[in-house]
Amino acid sequence: MKLYTNEHEWAQLDGDTATIGLSEYAIKELGDITFVELPEVGQSGNKSESIAFIESVKAASDIYLPLSGEVIEVNMDLEDKPELLNEDAQGTWILKIKLNNPDEVETLMDEDAYIAYTKTL
Repeated sequence: MKLYTNEHEWAQLDGDTATIGLSEYAIKELGDITFVELPEVGQSGNKSESIAFIESVKAASDIYLPLSGEVIEVNMDLEDKPELLNEDAQGTWILKIKLNNPDEVETLMDEDAYIAYTKTL
């Protein structure tokens, strides 16, 4: 199950690890993705801090951590094929983190709440 932020990142939990990506809504708003700047493995950050960067034909945007943690893996395929996000936003992950504070999960929205939120934008 994916959980969402109001900045349009998703997180999928597996124990104390979270796989993170961008929502379909965010990708549609950005348009064709042309570049993804990935973080370094070992980099740490707090919830809501910028961890990566994405560029599209329409805009450039930060990618924020939905949860605090340390980067343990990045999707290197995105360096050569950033368009993978356009092809399958919900199925293409950007990075994985080891959670520092699992209680933060309570601050994220489930899919129904996120869909309702996007309808207000």
